Amino acid sequence: MVMALGHQLGLPLFPFSRTRNSNILPRCSSNAPTSISVKPPTKTVPGKAEADVVVIGSGIGGLCCAGLLARYNQDVLVLESHDLPGGAAHSFQIKGYKFDSGPSLFSGFQSRGLQANPLAQVLDALGESIPCAKYDSWMVYIPEGEFLSRIGPTEFYKDLEKYASPNAVQEWKKLLDAILPLSAAAMALPPLSIRGDLGVLSTAAARYAPSLLKSFMGMGLQGAFGAPKLLRPFSEIMDSLELKDPFIRNWVDLLAFLLAGVKSNGILSAEMIYMFAEWYKPGCTLEYPLNGSGEVIDALVRGLQKFGGRISLGSHVEKIIVENGKATGVKLKGGQFIRAKKAVVSNASMWDTLNLLPKDQLPMSYVDRVNMTPQCESFMHLHLGFDAEGLREDLGIHHIVVNEWERGVDADQNVVLISVPSVLSPNLAPPGKHVLHAYTPGTEPFELWEGLDRRSAEYKKLKAERSEVMWRAVERALGSGFNRDKCEVKLVGTPLTHQRFLRRNRGTYGPAIQAGQGSFPGHSTPIPQLYCCGDSTFPGIGVPAVAASGAIVANSLVSVSQHSQLLDAIGI
Repeated sequence: MVMALGHQLGLPLFPFSRTRNSNILPRCSSNAPTSISVKPPTKTVPGKAEADVVVIGSGIGGLCCAGLLARYNQDVLVLESHDLPGGAAHSFQIKGYKFDSGPSLFSGFQSRGLQANPLAQVLDALGESIPCAKYDSWMVYIPEGEFLSRIGPTEFYKDLEKYASPNAVQEWKKLLDAILPLSAAAMALPPLSIRGDLGVLSTAAARYAPSLLKSFMGMGLQGAFGAPKLLRPFSEIMDSLELKDPFIRNWVDLLAFLLAGVKSNGILSAEMIYMFAEWYKPGCTLEYPLNGSGEVIDALVRGLQKFGGRISLGSHVEKIIVENGKATGVKLKGGQFIRAKKAVVSNASMWDTLNLLPKDQLPMSYVDRVNMTPQCESFMHLHLGFDAEGLREDLGIHHIVVNEWERGVDADQNVVLISVPSVLSPNLAPPGKHVLHAYTPGTEPFELWEGLDRRSAEYKKLKAERSEVMWRAVERALGSGFNRDKCEVKLVGTPLTHQRFLRRNRGTYGPAIQAGQGSFPGHSTPIPQLYCCGDSTFPGIGVPAVAASGAIVANSLVSVSQHSQLLDAIGI
C-alpha cells in the first residue's frame, strides 16, 4: 500500500508563481525522454481543442485515470489550473530547497502483482518506476514520553512494555492474530480489476473467484465468518476482542486518523487491515522517493505522455458544458471551449465539481446530497529551509507529536506531523542544509479563517498564533541545535491557502464519511458522460484510494476486452 502519514493526499498546494496562460505538455512517442519537457506557456491550448476524454485536474487520481486512458489508446487531455502538475501532491522549489506539499510517508512503491497497491499497479501499466530510499522507523512524541517506533511484527512490543499497561503486549498480539488472517481477503481483489458497469463480473468477480475462494479457505472458519467485518468500522473489531488498554486504543486511533482522516470508529476495517498487513509483517519497510514526492507526479506525467496523452497547465476550467443532457466538454476561464467526444472526468472535489455544473441540469436530490456531505477540516502548514549544522547526526525523516490524548487525535492544534526528507535525499536541499515540512493533519477549522483578508494585519496575526504549535513541535523534534530565527526559508500555509490555490471548497481535506454510517459515492453522475474520481469518490481518501478511483473510471470508459488485456499485461 502506498501510504502517507499525515493524510496520504490532500495536503496543500503552495504555488508561489502563477500564470493565466496555458502550458501544454505535448503528446509524445514511447521513446520519450525521462524528464518532463515543458513548452513555453501560450494563451490557448495548442493543437486540437478536443479529446476523447477531458480530465479536470492533475491530482494523483486524475493523472492515474488519464495515464491509463492513454495506455488504452484513448485521446486524453488533462486540464490543470495551476502552472505545476500534481494538485495537492506536487512539489515546489524556493532558494534551492525542494519542498513536498503533499504525501511524504510511503510504502509499497516496489510491490508488483495481485496484491500490489493501486498506484504501483498504475505505474507498472505505464512502464514507470520510482527510485526510493528505504527505512523502517519514525520518531513519536506523546504525553507518556518519546520513542523511535519501528514497523515489523514484534518491534512495537518494547514500546508497549514501556508506555502501556502490563496486558498491552498480549492485547496487541490478540489484535494481530485476529486481523492478519483477514488481510488475504482484503487484498484478494485488486482495485484495478473494478469497473463501473456489468463488465465487472468478468474483470473482477469471475477472474478472481479462485483467489478469493482460496483466501477464504485459508482464513479458516473463524476468519471466514469474520470477513463481513471488512466493511464495518475497525473499532468494532477492537470492541469484539475486548481490547481495553488506553495506549493501544489511542495508537490505533492515531494510525486511522493519519490514514484516512477519521478515527478507528470511522474507518473501514478493510483499509486498516491492509495497512496492518503492510506494516506489521516480516521484512517490511517504508519508502521515500529519492527525488522527493514530486517524483510520483513526474512519473505519472511521463507515463501519460509516453502513450500520447496531453496535459495543459494554467488552464482553469470555469464550466462543464452540458448539451442535450450530456457532458460534452468544458469552458476555460479565457472563454475557450474544449470538446470531449466521449467523457469529461472531474478530479475536483464533489463540492467544486457541483459548482462547475449548470444547476438547472441537476436533480435536487444530487445537489442536496453533495451539500449535506460532511467535510473534514483543513490544514496549517510550515515549510522551512535551514542549516543542518548543530543538529544531531541521527536525525530521522519523520516525527509525530501528540500533545494530549484526552482531547482526541482529531482535535485542532493537538497533533503535528513533521517530515525532514533531506535526511534521506540530500539533493532536496543545498549542501549542508535541510528541508522540512510540518503540518496539522486536517484538523484546522475553516471557520476561524473564513472572510479574512489575506493582506490584513488580523490574518497575519492569526497565522502567527496558529502556526506556533508547529514551531514548538519542530523545536521539540530537532532539539536545541535548531533556531527558528536562522531559517533561510519560512512559509506558513492556512486553510485560505487551500481554498485559493487548491480550489478546494472551504479548504477541506475531503468528505468526512464515517464507516458504517455512509459510503463514498460512485464515479458516475446524474449527467451522462460526466464522471468523477479522487477523494470524493469510492474508495475514499488517501493515495491508494485516489489512484484506485482514477483507474476505475478509466476502466469504465473502455471495453471489457481492453481492460482484461491490461490486467494480463501487468500480471494481475
